[in-house]
Amino acid sequence: MKTEIYKKLMKKCIAISKRSKGNNMPNPYVGAIVYDEDKNLIISTGFHEKYGKSHAEVNAINNAKGNTKNKTLIVNLEPCSHFGKTPPCADLIIKSGFKRVIIGMIDVNPVVQNNGIKKLKEAKIDVITGVLEAECRELNKVFIKNILYKKPYIMLKSATTLDAKIANNEFKSKWITNEKSRNYVQILRSEYQSIMSASGTILKDNPNLNVRIKNKKNPIRIIFDPNNKIPLDYNVFKNDKTRIILINNSNVKPPSYIEKINFSGDFGELFKNLYNKGIYSIMVEAGSKFNSLLLKNKEVDEINQFISPKIFGSGIDFVCDIDCPDINKCIKLENIKLKRFCDDILIKGRVKYENSCN
Repeated sequence: MKTEIYKKLMKKCIAISKRSKGNNMPNPYVGAIVYDEDKNLIISTGFHEKYGKSHAEVNAINNAKGNTKNKTLIVNLEPCSHFGKTPPCADLIIKSGFKRVIIGMIDVNPVVQNNGIKKLKEAKIDVITGVLEAECRELNKVFIKNILYKKPYIMLKSATTLDAKIANNEFKSKWITNEKSRNYVQILRSEYQSIMSASGTILKDNPNLNVRIKNKKNPIRIIFDPNNKIPLDYNVFKNDKTRIILINNSNVKPPSYIEKINFSGDFGELFKNLYNKGIYSIMVEAGSKFNSLLLKNKEVDEINQFISPKIFGSGIDFVCDIDCPDINKCIKLENIKLKRFCDDILIKGRVKYENSCN
C-alpha cells in the first residue's frame, strides 16, 4: 500500500519539478514533497525554480513552516551533500527531523552520488530509493548526459513517409505530416534549449527555426555551415534577439550578434565545445546527410520520427551512407513510445549503438 502511495507522490514530484520551465539549467529538474504518513496528508511542496537559487528540498521544507519532524520527504533526485551555490540539502533534511526520505534516483554527479544517501542513513533516517526510477531518469535525461559526458543531449526529429522519405525528388516536403503533428513539433521545439540544422536543409527550405506558440521563447539557433554556403539574409540569421551560433570555417566574420565556431571535423569535439558554451540540449531538424553524419558519429541520443501513411516511391531518404550488412549490428531504438496524431504516428526512442554499423 505504501509503495503505491510513494509512487503517486513521486509522480507529483516530477510534475512539480517541471514548473521551473527550464530556468533550472544546467541543474536537474527536482520537485519535493513534505508528507505526513499518519494523516495521509501533503503538508507542502517545492521545486528548484532557478539555477543558483534554493533547491527543491529547501523550498518544500520552508513551505512546511516547521512542520517536518517525523515526517516523510519525497524527492525525485538524491539530495545533495556538498556546498555548491547553495548549502547541502542533506544537512537541512537531517536538521529538520524527517524520519523517512523517498528518493526517485541516485544522482549521477560523482560529487553527490550516494553521499547524500549515506549522510541521511548515518543520521538514522529511513531511506528508500528507486521509486519510479525510470521516469525520474527520463525527466533528467539532459542533466544525466551533461554530467556524464560534458555534452548536450541531442534529439533528432524527422518527418517521413511510410517508405522513409523526408522529401520527394524535387526536395518538396510540405506537408508530409498533418497539422496536428506539426503543432506538436512546435511543443517539442519549446522543450529544447536549442535547435540545430545544416546548410543543405536551410538552403532548400529557408526555415525560421522558431517556436510558433504564444509566450514561448525561441530556442537558440545552431547553424551547421562549415563551407559558408548560407547567405546572411536567410531567416536563420535574422537579428531577432535570439542567440545564434554559426559553425563555419571561413575567414569571413559574421555580424557581431552571431557567435562563430570552427569545425575541425570531429563531432565529439564540436558538441563538447557547444556544451562549454552553455548548450545543454539540442533538437536537430536537418536532412539526410546531416542525420547520417550524427548517427555514424554516435552523437544522437534520441529520435522522434513522425510517420505519415503516404508512399513516395522515390525521393530523399531519412538517412543515407550508413552501411549495415549484419542486421544484428544495426542502430536500434529502445524504450519505445508511440503517440498518434490522427493518421500520423510518432515513434520516440533512445538510440542504441552497441555493435552498430557505420
